[in-house]
Amino acid sequence: MKSSNSRFNKCLYFSANALARKVEKLAAESWKKIGLTPSHAYLLMMILEEPGAQPGVVAKEMQLSPSTISRLIEKLEERKLLVRVTAGKITNIYPTPKAKELHPKMKLCLNDFYQNYVQILGSDESIRMVQDMNRLTDKLTV
Repeated sequence: MKSSNSRFNKCLYFSANALARKVEKLAAESWKKIGLTPSHAYLLMMILEEPGAQPGVVAKEMQLSPSTISRLIEKLEERKLLVRVTAGKITNIYPTPKAKELHPKMKLCLNDFYQNYVQILGSDESIRMVQDMNRLTDKLTV
């Protein structure tokens, strides 16, 4: 059934979650090529681009709770893709050589995801939708 035909089609909660599930599925399909979930992949890309970032900074950038970031980091540590270095009360996150080797493939996955949704929505619609979503998300921030 199309979301537009649902009895809940005028509900922000329903519509946003229906969209999120479809986007998640599309993203997961792109990222499964390297065995990462989208959340793990974006966190790892951030650390590859900003080695030494602190978990709190990552949580703010990804708009996730610190506990969620900790769980994501733990999984990436288990896979030997990240390492945490603690000095006193400060913890920094660094990519491992294995993560650095994976980076070119990650860029291909990111491009694949982008191309997939642009093919479905069109370039102009994709750009507009992302801009609108960011603007509305900023308005709803409490």
